[in-house]
Amino acid sequence: MIQKDDWRLKIPNDTIKKEKNWVFKTYVPKSKTWEHEHCEFCGDKISQYANTIHAAYTSTSDYREDYWWICPTCFSDFKEMFGWEVIE
Repeated sequence: MIQKDDWRLKIPNDTIKKEKNWVFKTYVPKSKTWEHEHCEFCGDKISQYANTIHAAYTSTSDYREDYWWICPTCFSDFKEMFGWEVIE
């Protein structure tokens, strides 16, 4: 059970916590200069590079699609707390 004072809960804004639908996908760079993201909770790097996370959960809202990324560990830790759902 995650504690309410977990340090990772201090990082993201409330909008991320309220996002309900997420999809698990492999990260694809948005451009040559935007080649990675970070987990919104722990900050781990998500990219196609070695020694990084290659797939994670990302937002699905039309205006936020692929905007926020959450690593598998943080998603698993917080999904019940925030009522997140994984969609196909």
